[in-house]
Amino acid sequence: MPRRVFYSFHFDDDNWRLWQIRQMGAIEGQRIVNAGEWEAIERKPEGVKRWIDAEMHGKSCVVVLIGSRTYTRPWVDYEIRKGWTAGKGVLGVHIHSLKDVNGYICPRGPSPFTSISLNNGKSLSDYVPILDPVGVDSKAIYASIEQSLPAWIDYAIKVREDLARAA
Repeated sequence: MPRRVFYSFHFDDDNWRLWQIRQMGAIEGQRIVNAGEWEAIERKPEGVKRWIDAEMHGKSCVVVLIGSRTYTRPWVDYEIRKGWTAGKGVLGVHIHSLKDVNGYICPRGPSPFTSISLNNGKSLSDYVPILDPVGVDSKAIYASIEQSLPAWIDYAIKVREDLARAA
């Protein structure tokens, strides 16, 4: 049975890359909305927050797909914080080398976890594993993510569970 995860990503930049990862089939993510549906969600007061909260319910891990500008997105920040606070595993996956809908790759983006401080004075980046896929081209990067993602999700969940037990 596939792991149930919540994907956090920069919609405008990386939705095509997300679709590639979803096609792998080993991971079950939330329902992905199209641009029109997203605009309707955004128009409602508290609409985005409610959508995120509902879609994250029942998921065991937040998988942050890190493109070149993911770290700038306030909803990605909210999703990371919400998942971590709820005791879910949190994992970053660099996706900048996967081709987008136009066949382009993007520059590597910074970690969105470094700016999140925890009560113990450390950064969330001290605890969140980041999968940095290897390969010489987009096809090899895809294969690396496909092969590694389930184990990395399990690892992120274990890290979070171990930290919760230690607290």
